[in-house]
Amino acid sequence: QVQLVESGGGLVQAGGSLRLSCAASGRIFSNYAMGWFRRAPGKEREFVAALSWRTGSTYYADSVKGRFTISRDNIQMNSLKPEDTAVYYCAATYRVVTGSLADQLQYDYWGQGTQVTVSS
Repeated sequence: QVQLVESGGGLVQAGGSLRLSCAASGRIFSNYAMGWFRRAPGKEREFVAALSWRTGSTYYADSVKGRFTISRDNIQMNSLKPEDTAVYYCAATYRVVTGSLADQLQYDYWGQGTQVTVSS
């Protein structure tokens, strides 16, 4: 079994930055992809960013493009806005997937989430 633990969340003013990390442990085999998702209060969980370890390709939601940067084990979030307030989850899959990495169903393992609050 694989366990994912997020860290780095917190309270930040609008325009500020945070770096979230995702630590993986357990039976890790060949890595395939990691994704970050978020759930804002009263909303469904949504895609934020993803990275294919196999190809190095990155994918971003339009709402964070140009502000967030995903790398292997973390996501750098700059120019944060109040609308970025949410619980952020990292997710991973260790199998080859053929669909979109923005699809939550592609991921087999999820962290418990870390709260990010952006004040105006």
